Amino acid sequence: MKFEKIKNKGQARLFESQYLEMLTKTHPLVIWGMYLPIIGYMLFYSHDTLGFKVSTVAMVFFGAMFFWSFFEYIMHRFIFHFASDSPKVQRFIYVMHGNHHEYPRDKQRLFMPPVPSLILASVIFGAQYIFLRQWTFMFFPGFLLGYLIYGSMHYAIHAWNPPFRFMKPLWRNHHLHHYKSEDKGFGVSSSVWDVVFGTFFDLDKEKEDKEKVKELMFNK
Repeated sequence: MKFEKIKNKGQARLFESQYLEMLTKTHPLVIWGMYLPIIGYMLFYSHDTLGFKVSTVAMVFFGAMFFWSFFEYIMHRFIFHFASDSPKVQRFIYVMHGNHHEYPRDKQRLFMPPVPSLILASVIFGAQYIFLRQWTFMFFPGFLLGYLIYGSMHYAIHAWNPPFRFMKPLWRNHHLHHYKSEDKGFGVSSSVWDVVFGTFFDLDKEKEDKEKVKELMFNK
């Protein structure tokens, strides 16, 4: 879903109902506040009640965070940028991700809002439990934290310049995804999978367009 011009003001209207529209917006701190207690409790439960060693809990937890980065890449590349002639599919893609490309300065839609987020999280937990059983109580928290870091990194990339020089390639990779080509630069929290699958921009050949970058930033 490509747009001829990035809109620097306003935000997309996703639903006619003002109540549904309200449910499409949130602040990052709301989502962090909602999920951190769940993450903490599940890790405690894994050790204290299920009896897993702290080292095992930590290994599965961090492994799940790494798995999130792969899941993030797959979702962004093959779902959020799925091409279809179906109006219903196009509508779904626009609601999920396309509106962000049209209105990159809309800071209220970088995290999935609470209600659909909790529903989806419950479905994902259930799907993971089918395969992992008790291990889910260690794996799911890492998966969740990976999502929180992803959303926060996405927010940071659109809000500020990279705080450290080594992070600039990640910033540029995402900026180029917005204004250069939607066929590359799918990693947000990490560029590892872009490198692995050959979708990382060749930054040496890409001239940095500071005006285009400003159009993607919140208050620039």
